[in-house]
Amino acid sequence: MWRGKRWCVLARNALHEIKKSLDGLVGERVLLRANGGRRKTIERFGVLEETYPSVFVVKLDPPDGSFERVSYSYADVLTETVELMLCREDGNTTKFVVEH
Repeated sequence: MWRGKRWCVLARNALHEIKKSLDGLVGERVLLRANGGRRKTIERFGVLEETYPSVFVVKLDPPDGSFERVSYSYADVLTETVELMLCREDGNTTKFVVEH
């Protein structure tokens, strides 16, 4: 029983750390890689628009002139269902890693 409770506390702390790290990146340009199902991976550029208690929102660059927003949970980042790469001014990207 103790192991289950301890795991829940560790997971909750990890999710809090992910949110806290993303809070400082609101407004930053990112490359989003997400599992699209059926062995498809979606890869799009956008801006980290907002963080909420359970989800974060990315405003994707318009492929056809219309903006699209997507939201993902912090658990998606923890389980690597979603990967965020930070876009630097020199054109390079750096993988988002949670600092402990």
